[in-house]
Amino acid sequence: MCGSGVRALRYLAQAGADFVWANDASDALHPVIVGNLSRFEPVPPEGQRRWVVSHLDATRLLAERYLRREYFDVIDVDSFGSEAEYIRAAFLALKIGGLLYLTSTDWRSARGYGGKCSLSSYGAYVLPVPYPNEIGLRMLLGGAAREAAMLGFHIKPVFSYYAYHGPIFRAMVQLCHGKEDGISNYGFICHCKSCGQSQTFGFDELGQISCGCANRTDATSITVVGPLWTGPLHDRSSITEMLNLAVEWGWAHTSENGVTLEKLLGTMIEESDPRLPPGYIRLDEIASRAKVNSPPLGTLIHSLQKEGYAACRSHIGANAVKTNSPISSCIVVAREIRNLR
Repeated sequence: MCGSGVRALRYLAQAGADFVWANDASDALHPVIVGNLSRFEPVPPEGQRRWVVSHLDATRLLAERYLRREYFDVIDVDSFGSEAEYIRAAFLALKIGGLLYLTSTDWRSARGYGGKCSLSSYGAYVLPVPYPNEIGLRMLLGGAAREAAMLGFHIKPVFSYYAYHGPIFRAMVQLCHGKEDGISNYGFICHCKSCGQSQTFGFDELGQISCGCANRTDATSITVVGPLWTGPLHDRSSITEMLNLAVEWGWAHTSENGVTLEKLLGTMIEESDPRLPPGYIRLDEIASRAKVNSPPLGTLIHSLQKEGYAACRSHIGANAVKTNSPISSCIVVAREIRNLR
């Protein structure tokens, strides 16, 4: 899974890791991985190693560490497609309070094109909704939450990140001792195509899922996906600490696709508001329903905040707003903005 070993090298050289175990199932990559890690430190004598390279099945490697009670502080599972099959083994080999970094490129399941695949991998049935890439992150987090619960633990998301090239879904979670009281952050998301409103429902509300809009007769207008993670995508304190470190290390103004790390982390801090529900609303949908030109995103967010709603940009959708405002209020605000211009 470690590929060329460059990320393992960065853990050593940039994160100051005491020890890194780089594993990839392909032994053909051995010279490349060793060559890259040797840039940090030449192959050391036995017993003084800062790094080690192996070529085992990931489940076997993690199971062996668990049986020997040799637990990791951080486990980075980076595989092509879905790595759901490794989540439980990774949790078993992780210290309580440790961090599990997950990566998925399974965009078909996230966009509702592989419902059976998402069900078998993450325990969630996913159908197309207007914010599929956020669903991809919540599907990944939900799978981790489910596996942790079956082992008697719970998770806390540190951050979740969507990158459109690939696309790639990434999430880092912290393994916490004991099960959570209740399942408030694990449930179902409902989207109404008729009015555009999204809602969340818990397991105890199954059979009562509906939309309060006028079009109550057309059951096909309701799309339900889940169960998946419905809580915050990030931990505000962790992201704030990451931003402070980025400034300290001189990384804040590095950019990818025209977005600086400082701006990305700032958006994630705003997204971590616990009042914000899952999903986002695209500006073009608001404009279409309001029958006006798309309002400036910043103006719309500021106007919603003045009305007492939580509102911010989404790091996932460039022209979208995350808010706890009903879409009907967004439409009213968009028309008011049009009248002021």
